[in-house]
Amino acid sequence: MRDATRWEAALRQAPDILRAELWTTRRDPLPRNRWLNWLPHAHLVLLAVLLGIWDMNLQQHAMDPAPGGVTLLVVAQTAAPVLALTRPAAAWWLSTVALMLSVALTSSHFGAPWPWNGGELALHTLVLLLLSLRVRPVAAATALGVSLLTGLGALAPGGIPHAPTLWVGIAAYATATVIGASLRAARVSRTRLVQQEELTAEERARRALLEERGRIARELHDVVAHHMSVISIQAQVAPHLVENPSPELRENLAGIRQNAVDALTELRRVLGVLRGDGAAGDAAAGVRHAPQPTLDRLGELLANVRATGLDVTAETVGEARPLSPGTELSAYRIVQEALSNAMRHASGAPAAVAIHYQADGLTVRITNAAATRPAGRVPPGTAREPGHGLLGMRERTAMLGGELAAGPTPDGGWDVTATLPAPLLSTIQTKDGS
Repeated sequence: MRDATRWEAALRQAPDILRAELWTTRRDPLPRNRWLNWLPHAHLVLLAVLLGIWDMNLQQHAMDPAPGGVTLLVVAQTAAPVLALTRPAAAWWLSTVALMLSVALTSSHFGAPWPWNGGELALHTLVLLLLSLRVRPVAAATALGVSLLTGLGALAPGGIPHAPTLWVGIAAYATATVIGASLRAARVSRTRLVQQEELTAEERARRALLEERGRIARELHDVVAHHMSVISIQAQVAPHLVENPSPELRENLAGIRQNAVDALTELRRVLGVLRGDGAAGDAAAGVRHAPQPTLDRLGELLANVRATGLDVTAETVGEARPLSPGTELSAYRIVQEALSNAMRHASGAPAAVAIHYQADGLTVRITNAAATRPAGRVPPGTAREPGHGLLGMRERTAMLGGELAAGPTPDGGWDVTATLPAPLLSTIQTKDGS
């Protein structure tokens, strides 16, 4: 039933397809070859000229002397394959009309139906091939049928003994059409496959970006929830720190605390949704409920990395100072991701981590040399699995308004440098944000 419906739809669309594919003079250039460039096109023009000369010689030999109109028809048929390089439908019409007139003229000269000669057959076969390469199969089949009608008159009773040429022509036309349609179908399939691969790659990149943003959001929700908890506690404690607080002050502080509690409740609800689709590896490792790391835990990370056999050194430039939780978390994760990539893609190569504290920023640089042995799997605990490497680093850096530069080094290694804005915190704010 479904096949019958498909055929009915195809038959309804056939007239529109034929008008669009054959009844047109639109430009449809034959694409150049990837390796040979325009050389096949030049060879095709040369072939058309040689076939045209052969056709003219056959006409002169058969009808000596040949009528003047024969030369014009031979020129038209020779020009048709050249025209088919850019306008295949118009070229097919030109070749078909010239073929019909040539058959009529030759039959009139001999007084009997006359099929195509070898030159006409070869030229029109070439045109059919070039047409079938660019039109849909139903249009190519229609062009084949019309082309065959130009020589069927040779089958009429009393025809002179040239009917074998007709059968050769039918076979040549059909073969050219089938080959052209098959090549076109293969090209269309390759094009669709490339397009599908591009869409798949784009979808994969978009999914990876969303996953990484969700991962970052889950981590930052912990930071925000901590601050909201501090606000709630401070608002609750503040009235006890003031002697005889006014009702207005109590009311305002109570409102602040209530808003903080409401916001914290909503944050926990959203955080539960975000963590609900977290990575299975994170859940198994107990990451869901672990506190978010800061640069204070960088030594622990480096110790875990060294335990895997990676020689990593660390350097701190400038005086370490408190940073905002988001900056510390992002800096830690960038170091973690960069070292994870080094272990994956540069096994056995030494790595170096440099933390540079500046007046208004923080620069994190991770470098590694070229690999000395085949890549291996990253052991659990040294990196978040799965992660998205550079994508996550760029997202974290962009979130803070910083800059990230990553690329190969002259010695075959890799360098990652992240510059994060880190203005001085208020002197009354302590490390835990209280």
